[in-house]
Amino acid sequence: MSAATLVLLPPHDPATAGWRARLEQAVPELVVLQPETREEAARALAEADAAYGTLPADLLAHAGRLRWLQAPQAGPPPGFYHPALVAHPVQVTNMRDTYTDHVAAHALALVLALARGLPRYAREQARASWAPDWDPGAVLSLGEATALVVGVGAVGAEVGRLLAAFGTRVVGVDARRGGPVPGFAEVLPADALDRLLPEADLVILTVPHTPATEGLLDARRLALAKPGAYVVNIGRGPILRLDDLTAALAAGRLAGAALDVFETEPLPPDHPLWRRPDVLITPHVGGVGPHGEERRFAVLLENARRFVAGRELINLVDKSEWY
Repeated sequence: MSAATLVLLPPHDPATAGWRARLEQAVPELVVLQPETREEAARALAEADAAYGTLPADLLAHAGRLRWLQAPQAGPPPGFYHPALVAHPVQVTNMRDTYTDHVAAHALALVLALARGLPRYAREQARASWAPDWDPGAVLSLGEATALVVGVGAVGAEVGRLLAAFGTRVVGVDARRGGPVPGFAEVLPADALDRLLPEADLVILTVPHTPATEGLLDARRLALAKPGAYVVNIGRGPILRLDDLTAALAAGRLAGAALDVFETEPLPPDHPLWRRPDVLITPHVGGVGPHGEERRFAVLLENARRFVAGRELINLVDKSEWY
C-alpha cells in the first residue's frame, strides 16, 4: 500500500458532503482534498494522484501527477472527454451499472405506455374526454412484436431480459458485446443495425454518447425503420436527431416515440414534440431511484482501495470512445 492524494473536484453535491470523511476512514492510505473553488482545485491538483469529478483542460494542466480520474456518471455530459483528457495518460473510470435497474424499469414503463396508447389517453384525461379507441391496430401486442435494443450493455441487457418476459422477440446490436445474452434471440455487431431496423416494431436506444453513436438514428436510418414502429430513447440525447424524428412522425412513418433524453435539454417549450399525441416525454429522469448515491460511493471506494493497492481499477473507460 502507498499513500495517495485524491481531490474531490467542485462543484460539490450536498448528497456527497460526507464522502471525504468516509473515504479517509475506509482507506487510511488516502488523503482526500475537497477544494471549494476552481482556484483551490488548481492548487490541490498539483499534488493529486487521483480526482473525482469533471476535469476541464485548464484544470487538467495543473495535474502533473494525476494517474486516475473517476467520472461522476456512467455517461458524463458532452465535453467531458475533451482532446487533452484523451491524450493524457490518466486512467478514467465511470459509474456504469449503478442505476441499471432504475433505467430499465423506466424503459419498460415507456414501452408499455406506447404499446397501450397511454400518451393519447393521458391527454384525453387532462380534457376530461372519454374517447376510447377500439381499433385493434392502436395496440402493439408485445407477444407478437420484435424489439431491437441498440446497445447491449448493462441497461440494454436488462431491458431485453424484461421485454422477453412479455413474449417479445428481442434482438440487439452492440459494438463490443456478442454471444448469448439472456432474453435475446441474437446480439449482432453494430454494423447490423441497418439490416435489423426494417424488422423491428420497437427500436430502443440504450447506447452511450460516443463519437460513433452521435446522430446514430438520423433521417436515413429512420427511413429504414419498419412502418409503424415505435422509437424509445433512454440512452443519450445526441444519439437521436430530433428534427429527423419529428419529420418521420409528422409523415406518419412511425407510430410514436417515447423520449427521456434529448439533443437539447431542457427540450425547448416551443418544440413540436411536446404537443404530439403519439409522443411521451419524461425529463431525463430514467435513472432516478433509491440507493443511487450509495452505489456511486461504493464504486469510488472500491476504486480508491484498488488504487492505493496498485490493483486494476473497475469500470475502466476507453477515453477515445468515451465509454
